[in-house]
Amino acid sequence: MIKEHSKMQTKGRGRLRAMTWSVLFIVISAMVLPTASYLISSDTAFAQVSNDENQRANFWRAVRQGAVGYSAVSGVESGVFINNGGQNWRQMRNGIIATYGGWSVIGAPISILVFYLIRGKIRVGAKKSGLTVPRWQTWERIMHWYTAVLFVILAITGLSLLFGRVVLIPVLGAKGFSLWASLSINTHNVVGPFFSIGVFAMLLFWIKNNIPNATDIKWLTSGGGIIGNTHSSAGKANGGEKIWYWIVILVGLLAVCGTGLALIGWVAQWGIGDSTRATMQYMYQIHAIAAIIWIIVFFGHVYIGTIGTEGVLQGMITGRVSTEWAKQHHDLWYEDVKDQAEQVQSNLPSGTETHNLTN
Repeated sequence: MIKEHSKMQTKGRGRLRAMTWSVLFIVISAMVLPTASYLISSDTAFAQVSNDENQRANFWRAVRQGAVGYSAVSGVESGVFINNGGQNWRQMRNGIIATYGGWSVIGAPISILVFYLIRGKIRVGAKKSGLTVPRWQTWERIMHWYTAVLFVILAITGLSLLFGRVVLIPVLGAKGFSLWASLSINTHNVVGPFFSIGVFAMLLFWIKNNIPNATDIKWLTSGGGIIGNTHSSAGKANGGEKIWYWIVILVGLLAVCGTGLALIGWVAQWGIGDSTRATMQYMYQIHAIAAIIWIIVFFGHVYIGTIGTEGVLQGMITGRVSTEWAKQHHDLWYEDVKDQAEQVQSNLPSGTETHNLTN
């Protein structure tokens, strides 16, 4: 009995060892075989990866070289499947234009505010007599305010499209910005041509007063009354106003309005240039850079015409300025219009004659 029991124990231990080794073999095989398979096929896999990378590299190299393929799209760019300029345009837009342009748009009003706090408002030095002279006719003021209002609309919508992802999405959310961006681009494209008409009208009707001359050089070198307290002689438009005018014409009308009309396809329809993606990308870059420059200078124009200089805004609202303001800022022009001086009605006693009074 004892011998039989000992034999059974021996057989049981043998089966246990066999089961144990079998389990260990299965576990080890499960760990080793995949690794071995990877090691065996590593050269083939590496060759496949390298081949895929080469194919992608060759593909983008062909794109950058402008290789022509086949596409079902008809038109000038029917054979262009991918335009490499889009990537360059995106980097330019989101890099140099957005970064430097954004800081410039922020820095300009801050710099103007600092200047105002240091310089203060330029006031009329002489005691007011109540006499005024005509400066801007009704149609000139309408043309000015028409163009100014449209400029503000275009500036707001244009800046929203350029900086919206960074500035407006955190405020409006993605859906809110999507609606605003859609409204902005449609408004921008519709208002732009009407704005161009106003700027072109300024070119035609105000160019006679904005031809540079030697008097403007003296005005600029003396600071124009903005820097210091010296007020140099000036005609109807001083040196600073002439600079603003030519920025409006050269930067605004030619660069901004011209490229804007090209971007909506009008220029190509007139038979000038084309509307390919490469052309549109260049037009956009010029449009954005020139518009930012124009907006920055516009801040200075608004400052001088409102809180910066006493009497300027009154002239563009009522069409008349005080004789004291005219003599201080535009003495040469005042000599031509002083015979048209009139007394301001509200400053006179009842029954006093209000016309044809000169000083």
